[in-house]
Amino acid sequence: MKKIIAVDGPAGAGKSTVSKILAAKLGYTYIDTGAMYRAVGWKFLQSGKSFDEKILQEIVSAIDIQLDASAKVLVDGEDVTKKIRTPEVSKLASDVSKFGFVRKKLTDLQRKMAAQGKVIMDGRDIGTQVLPNADLKIFLTASLEERSRRRFEELKAKGAEVELEKIRQEIFLRDKQDSEREIAPLKQAEDAIFLDSTNLSIEEVAEKILELANGK
Repeated sequence: MKKIIAVDGPAGAGKSTVSKILAAKLGYTYIDTGAMYRAVGWKFLQSGKSFDEKILQEIVSAIDIQLDASAKVLVDGEDVTKKIRTPEVSKLASDVSKFGFVRKKLTDLQRKMAAQGKVIMDGRDIGTQVLPNADLKIFLTASLEERSRRRFEELKAKGAEVELEKIRQEIFLRDKQDSEREIAPLKQAEDAIFLDSTNLSIEEVAEKILELANGK
């Protein structure tokens, strides 16, 4: 049985949903690293100030981020689980992730969380940077069109007024930012297993990874 599982991939690939399913099936702790960057972005947004590195440093040095067993995200004691899932916060998450001091703080925290074992962690640099010695590494992706459709349906189901083409452009730009940033860019680890979910259901993806986790 694999004790530490890393799931990387671009926005909208289904990483979080699949990882939650796997965590429940295996009895593992799920760590959503993307939510941690979103939490920093959300906190900056609350400042109401124009984007500034010095202000970001002040926020990051003082911020307290906690993820509980039920996948709630707490920032300085406030439940922001739903608040961090807006397109605006998503964009800021990508912006703040470019800074080394942000990545260092969150990476240190993520490694401490994983040290206990029996962990599934998803993000964009888990297999390459955060947990390079993970027992199982998955690079989960899907076509841009399919990822855009999924995000569109997800937001629409929550009552948001969204346009499919606008979402497609946002994901395209997020992919570009994440792949081209200097620090810990999005890329597949050499020893990661590539998994394209374009034509697979969430359950099918989860089953494939579960088999790998069980050594099959």
